[in-house]
Amino acid sequence: MNSQQQSEHFILFGLAGTTYAVRSTDVRQMDMIGQITPVPNAPQCVDGVVFLRGQVLPAMNLRVRFGFPRIAYDIKTRLIVVQSGGRSVGLIVDTAREFVAIPKDAIQPPPEGITNVSGKYLDGIVKIGDRVILVLNVEEVINPIDSQTIVA
Repeated sequence: MNSQQQSEHFILFGLAGTTYAVRSTDVRQMDMIGQITPVPNAPQCVDGVVFLRGQVLPAMNLRVRFGFPRIAYDIKTRLIVVQSGGRSVGLIVDTAREFVAIPKDAIQPPPEGITNVSGKYLDGIVKIGDRVILVLNVEEVINPIDSQTIVA
């Protein structure tokens, strides 16, 4: 099928009642939440650092990053380790358990009304069945870690 050849693979995750997608090529691993060590003067959306497979990574709480209320971690909370632009970051999400192929032509650009507010974090929007899925731009999502911590 031609649309299968033109598909991209995504990891779907839930956050504050919405389904998001991140390209599987940006994902290095996915784990349950373990020990997070707080770091002084970190951006508000960074809960701390984690030690995974011999590497220390910032753990970004996507709820806080996107302006949603912070909630306690539970058994469903996941850490999705993404890499973009030479940086690796753990994204803390409410749930993550789906892997899907989405036809490239099914991904629509974000509506103009949200591009200045939250659109910079989105590569697109796709509808699968009755679900609307927001496709993240990983580079933009993890960008504030450097800009907020390096500013003099």
